Amino acid sequence: MSAVSKVAKNTTVLLIAQIISYALAFFYTIYTARYLGASGFGIISSALALGAILSIFTELGLSTLTIREVSRDKSLANKYIGNTLALKLILSTITITAMVLLVTLGHYPPQIAAVIYYITLSFVVGAFTSIFYSIFQAYEKMEFQSIGQIINSIIMFSGILLIIYYQKSIIEFGLIYLIASIISLIYGFIICVWKFVLPKIEIDLNLWRSALTNIEIDTNLWKFLISEAVPLAISGIFLLIAFKIDTLLLLYFNGTAPVGFYNAAYGLMAALMFVPFAYVSAIFPLLSRLNVSSKELLKYSYEKSFKYLLILGLPIAVGTTLLASPIILLLYKSGFSQSINALQILIWAIPLIFINYILGTAINSINKQRETVKTTFIVMILNIVLNVLLLPRYGLIAACYITVLTELTCFMLWYHIMNLNGYKFNILKLVYKPFIASLVMALAIILLHTNLFIVIILATIIYFAALYFLKTFTEDDISLIKRVIGRT
Repeated sequence: MSAVSKVAKNTTVLLIAQIISYALAFFYTIYTARYLGASGFGIISSALALGAILSIFTELGLSTLTIREVSRDKSLANKYIGNTLALKLILSTITITAMVLLVTLGHYPPQIAAVIYYITLSFVVGAFTSIFYSIFQAYEKMEFQSIGQIINSIIMFSGILLIIYYQKSIIEFGLIYLIASIISLIYGFIICVWKFVLPKIEIDLNLWRSALTNIEIDTNLWKFLISEAVPLAISGIFLLIAFKIDTLLLLYFNGTAPVGFYNAAYGLMAALMFVPFAYVSAIFPLLSRLNVSSKELLKYSYEKSFKYLLILGLPIAVGTTLLASPIILLLYKSGFSQSINALQILIWAIPLIFINYILGTAINSINKQRETVKTTFIVMILNIVLNVLLLPRYGLIAACYITVLTELTCFMLWYHIMNLNGYKFNILKLVYKPFIASLVMALAIILLHTNLFIVIILATIIYFAALYFLKTFTEDDISLIKRVIGRT
């Protein structure tokens, strides 16, 4: 199977899984919000934000490093699984200790404390599941990861429906996150043993010789793992804080209801992230190999990926801005009307998020993760300072604008890193045609007065028709598309 066909196959199976998973998550999030109300949904959202921040100490970037290294040399699979399992067992104690300290010092009510405990533990369990998923990605067998994601979403969806049906408390909502994570971990372990390697806890205290470079490293594998993963982890921590701290600060300054309104809008935006996630998950192993074998092909793949994700992200922002009101009122009802303006602002982070996915993936694939530490620190500080200064006075709307500005800053800094490392291209050349097509689509949306779903379908057709007439797709693009669908 060619590299293009393999990426296409893996992107397709991940997209299918992500569509199913996000569809289920979309509905159980809406049901949760309706059942708990803005304040209760704000508690769940805050616990998820806190759990995500704490769990980064368990993940520490080890899964990304495993994908990169094992995709280059499959013989390292067992060694990486064993050592990362052992490391994560130690690191998870840091997360759990931090969780207990924060809950104790925060003097949270028993119900909220229980929700935080369950949801944070679900993130810790998920960090171990990611070890097995990283092996599936390194071997470019994304179908196994896709099945695992679907299983997790089905459990979450079914569990939340049962909780609502039996009128249970907010604590059970937290518990279902933990149950779903445990079942996903069991699934990942079974598939890894069945299809790949038998994991075993391993502490490698001997000299390690890379089968790829045949250069002896005068250290043990743990030191190598930590030294390579720490920049990924630090960048991840900075970014996670930057994009989750707004929820916690909004809770602190403005209460649970604004958090609920904010996350209702944010959740709709986040539901669209399956597109870049599926794509970069499929292409990351390829980019990592190309960094060793062909810099020119890597640059070509990076630029094409940037173009395609921009083409997909820009019209979503334009269309959602115009259709935010009917979308929010349809999904959340009038009780969440304050989420309309929030969604109109937040959705402009989507095109930036789409291209930031490929920028971050490309930087990691060329082993330049250390260069992102400074940039992500700048992004984090900017986000925190703006939130502290603006949330007390402007609340929900300020949080939305700050999120978009944070994504824009991240884009500019990461794009600069890629340019400095020899991967520069003319971004305006890629932007102007999708921008014109989006304006044509916007005009159509304004003129159409019919059912929301019909408007979305017609707007999508008009957008891609405009792209076609503007000759956005080159001969190379058409050739790639033909190869993806199996034509020569």
